[in-house]
Amino acid sequence: MAELGRVMWPPGPIATARLLLRPPEARDRAAFVELYTSPEVGTYTGGARSREAVERALPAAPQGRPGHFVIDLDGAMVGIVQLERRDVDYEVRQAAGHVDLGYLLLPEAWGRGYATEACEAALSWFAGALPGEAVVVITQTANAPSMRLAARLGFVEVERFEAFDAEQWFGTWIPAAATG
Repeated sequence: MAELGRVMWPPGPIATARLLLRPPEARDRAAFVELYTSPEVGTYTGGARSREAVERALPAAPQGRPGHFVIDLDGAMVGIVQLERRDVDYEVRQAAGHVDLGYLLLPEAWGRGYATEACEAALSWFAGALPGEAVVVITQTANAPSMRLAARLGFVEVERFEAFDAEQWFGTWIPAAATG
C-alpha cells in the first residue's frame, strides 16, 4: 500500500453533528466482520466475503492505516470511510496514483445521511492536510445511492468505463481552496 502523504496520523477524532471519525479499535472487530460479510454491502463491491475468511484475516484489533476512519455513531462502528492513495499499478488505471475515496456502511445505517456526513468530514480533513490535492471516486453506475452521494459531495464526472463486469463511473473532486 502506498502511503497517503506526509500527514500526521492518526489525527484527533473528527466530530460531525452526529458522528465521530476515528481510528479502528479492538471493539470494532465484530462490526468489521459484519461489514465485510454482508451480502447487501457486497452488492457493488464484488460480493460478500465468507465469514470464515474474514475472521481468519482480521486481526483481534483491526489496524488503522493513514486515511482510514471508522464511522462511529453513539460509540458503535456503523461503517468506514477511507482516503487511500492508489499505487501506480492499481488495477483500475484511472485511479492509479490518485487518492481514492471509499466508504462502506452497515445496512442498518443506510438512508440516514451518515455517508454524506462522514465523507464531507473526511474530505474537509483531507483538504486541510493536503491542500489543493484532488480526490477521485469510482462507483458502479448501477449504484444509484453512491452516484447521488458523489454528486452531493461535488465530484465531477471524468469518464465511464467497463470494469469488474459492470459500467463504472469515475469522478474527481478538487478542494474549493484550490479552485478559487
